Amino acid sequence: MEQGKSLVLLVTANNPQSQLFINYLHEQLDCSVSVVSPGTEWKDKHASPTVVLLDADHIDEATMQQWHVRAAEVDDMSLAAFNLRDEEHAVEVLSAMNLQGVFYRSDSLEMICKGLSILLEGNLWMSRSLMTRMIQFFRRQQLNSYRPVCGLTHRELEIIAMLGTGASNIEIADQLFVSEHTVKSHLYNIFRKIKVHNRLQAVNWARQNLGAPPPLVKRHPRNAHYQIPAAPN
Repeated sequence: MEQGKSLVLLVTANNPQSQLFINYLHEQLDCSVSVVSPGTEWKDKHASPTVVLLDADHIDEATMQQWHVRAAEVDDMSLAAFNLRDEEHAVEVLSAMNLQGVFYRSDSLEMICKGLSILLEGNLWMSRSLMTRMIQFFRRQQLNSYRPVCGLTHRELEIIAMLGTGASNIEIADQLFVSEHTVKSHLYNIFRKIKVHNRLQAVNWARQNLGAPPPLVKRHPRNAHYQIPAAPN
């Protein structure tokens, strides 16, 4: 891939420090570099981000999931996260969404540029030890897929996966073409079966036992103006 025609989109707080970072990346990578604030939609119709760099210090989980959904709908877009605390933090994030690159707070600017160059070429950027841990993680999920998971039905598995995308009860109901009351009944049964008390605990349980949630696929719901949720309930 010719980097001069590529775009690195930095999703972080727009401040003088981030502008200095952008200028440095532009000089080192010889490609376009832009910034968008968390929660702000990327509206540049003349450029499609090739690598989206998510700042873990300034982005909440719902915003990360929104980019996770968008990347699944766009060709040739890679997601990477930076300012991760350590490998444990990286495993936690990778279990919730698909990332092609991982950068830590301790990484130098030179290391970040090297990793972005690799990502712009369409390759992965993460340590061998992290990749080994994730391979083991997904092998466990694959084994779980061949046996019942705490007695959850197929529909209950669908719903608990949607919780991980930040979808509300109404949005889940629209996606599955059922009533909100039916969704609440399913959630009650899910919480009872996996022995949790709220949505956050259910999402954390799902990440440990089921893996990353799939992107929220747009269908034709009953409401005409369905949008990806800005934040989970």
